[in-house]
Amino acid sequence: MAAYACNNNQNNNLVVYPYNFIDFYSQNANFGVVTPQSLGVINPNLISPSQVLVPCNPPVFLVPSFNFPLNPSVFDQMDEERSLSLVQLMTNEGLVPSTEEEDKRRNVIQKLKEIVLAWVKRVAWQRRLPKEQIAETHATILTYGSYGLGVHGSESDIDALCLGPEFATMAEDFFVVLHNMLKSRPEVSEIHCVKDAKVPLMRFKFDGILIDLPYACLHVLSVPENVDVLNPFFLRDLDETSWKSLSGVRANKCILQLLPDLEDRYRMDAPSFYRSHFLADVFQKFQSVLRCIKLWAKRRGVYGNLHGFLGGVHLAILVAHVCQNHPKGSLNTLVANFFKTYAYWPWPTPVMLQDPMLPAAGYPSETRSLMPIRLPCSPHEYCHSNITRSTFYKIRTEFLRGHNTTRDLMRPDFDWHFLFEPFPYSKKFARFVKVYLSASNQDELGDWVGWVKSRFRSLILKLEEVQGLCDPNPTEYIDVDVTEPHIVFYWGLQPGRTNLLDIVAVEKDFLKNIHNGFQGSPGRMELLVVQASQLSKSSQLDSGSGRRTKACWKNLDYNRPRIPVYSQHLPNYIIGYVDAKADSKYPSAGG
Repeated sequence: MAAYACNNNQNNNLVVYPYNFIDFYSQNANFGVVTPQSLGVINPNLISPSQVLVPCNPPVFLVPSFNFPLNPSVFDQMDEERSLSLVQLMTNEGLVPSTEEEDKRRNVIQKLKEIVLAWVKRVAWQRRLPKEQIAETHATILTYGSYGLGVHGSESDIDALCLGPEFATMAEDFFVVLHNMLKSRPEVSEIHCVKDAKVPLMRFKFDGILIDLPYACLHVLSVPENVDVLNPFFLRDLDETSWKSLSGVRANKCILQLLPDLEDRYRMDAPSFYRSHFLADVFQKFQSVLRCIKLWAKRRGVYGNLHGFLGGVHLAILVAHVCQNHPKGSLNTLVANFFKTYAYWPWPTPVMLQDPMLPAAGYPSETRSLMPIRLPCSPHEYCHSNITRSTFYKIRTEFLRGHNTTRDLMRPDFDWHFLFEPFPYSKKFARFVKVYLSASNQDELGDWVGWVKSRFRSLILKLEEVQGLCDPNPTEYIDVDVTEPHIVFYWGLQPGRTNLLDIVAVEKDFLKNIHNGFQGSPGRMELLVVQASQLSKSSQLDSGSGRRTKACWKNLDYNRPRIPVYSQHLPNYIIGYVDAKADSKYPSAGG
């Protein structure tokens, strides 16, 4: 049995808490003892805010020791077999979209580029620019996120950035003119304007594919289609919103540029497995590892930035860091090294990619985050994180579990499915906080759920304050016995300071938070403490079959009164229509 410890830095007292961790998978092997490096300390009861949750040094890891030499080819063969079985699992799980699905996405992006090009020329005409300049002006679409990295699934959305010239404004031209052009297209449906987010954007479905479209305005008269978003020329004098909108694209491009280039990957003395077609390219290996790690994170309940866990950009940088340090590793080796690296990572030391273009030192580290991960495009920027002490504990525990699962290449009963088993919430926790969100219709529910989720960090911190640890399961569930539109979350409660959680006081405090600033019609929110035995069978907490929805902050109501918006540059020219109750800074375009 492994252990976790609480170390009070003031008096160096150590209290050990047992925690089932090590799987003794073999009873007949001759075991030797290996002591890993120190991991720090953990404080399950959160005795002091100054203490940081870090899984302590597992006292003993038992690995087989052999009294006879093993042929290296045996290891190569087992490594190859594990990698092949992981590729097969990815195929069975449908992690790679079909050719038809890829073609559909490419067509959607191409159509969006055509619409944006027509939009920017219309805006240039409204600005009364010379005909020659209108003919030369250009705007473009750049993809990023999972689609930009090529690790999207068949049901994934597309993160796309609209880049426009300096005369095309967000308030008037993007959220009104472009919105109305998109809304008039037969391929576009369910269009929303998300203006109160940290990165304002439009969200809509194009041919059934969900699109997130933020906007960045560059200080140029024309944006080339192949614009280099890392070129300082295009980044000069950017406003804060455009800079934030560009961060995803810039991070993606830097990650791909910093992956190692294996010019010698076809060396004749390399094992045959490294020359196999599906592992020959380091980019393909990066994509495969990232797909696997995202699946693991979702199944184990540690994926979702709004819930305090790891988001897509976090995982991409963590995987790229492993690829940099093990450029010739096989798929199996890279996955195993991923868990080994971060199970023993000395947090809060930041994870950062090796970049020869940036100084190795001289910049202050991020100290506000428990798990700082530096964006590769700047020495000053770090990934936005909502990680709390509870979610930090959960992530580190899952890193350790993943390492324990994948560390032994000679394990005879190894099965990748164990790594990807859904987290057993109903077995791990006796009590749950039930977060019930409902609204009068589905459209309002989507807006309400998105807004509440954006405030979840404050609820997690409150629960930590009064209870100790909690596990905010990111999966959304539906109670089949309830008819009104609703979403349910079940968050596991660790035994903490008290079993008498005043959930009414917590709910009252959280309601003040979520009602502050919400501009739509608020739905209903209710918090309850339920026992594991009271869970609805339809919730299926341990199946991993729940769903996720994208956050949205504006109600969709096509019956609202709408008023025309006139151009500031052409008298009596209507550029579009907005809600009658729109605010002056970012008028809602009906989204």
